[in-house]
Amino acid sequence: MKEISDILKLAHDRASQLKLPYQGALTPSEAHALVTQNAQARIIDVRTRAELDWVGRIPGALEIEWNSWPGSQPNPLFLEQLRKQHASDAPALFICRSGARSHAAASAAHEAGFAACYNILEGFEGDKDVNAHRGNIGGWRHAGLPWTQS
Repeated sequence: MKEISDILKLAHDRASQLKLPYQGALTPSEAHALVTQNAQARIIDVRTRAELDWVGRIPGALEIEWNSWPGSQPNPLFLEQLRKQHASDAPALFICRSGARSHAAASAAHEAGFAACYNILEGFEGDKDVNAHRGNIGGWRHAGLPWTQS
């Protein structure tokens, strides 16, 4: 297992290369290693309740919708809910389906003063394959990391 310092350096290097406004970008495996080794680090799952119920959940993740279902309306209480559930100086690792909403959430949290925001690249389901199906290329599930389904 990689050391936390090595994981954070890779994440910071990616952020610099991608010109991200927050601290870093992690692969799903790096994110899992980080939360396993750092008790303050938390995964913040920003997918909708429907996605969590139908597609699957990450055990121990905080679940705060970025957009609400149905209608994909922005959650106006996102930052307030995040502040109530997670310390602003602890690492916050944002994940969504494929990495786009979690990028927006990490950016917003960083702008709101959270000190250690990271996006989990590939998201929970990864990119679409040649048949337009998710779950076969990249993502938390494809990496074989812990998840449950109802």
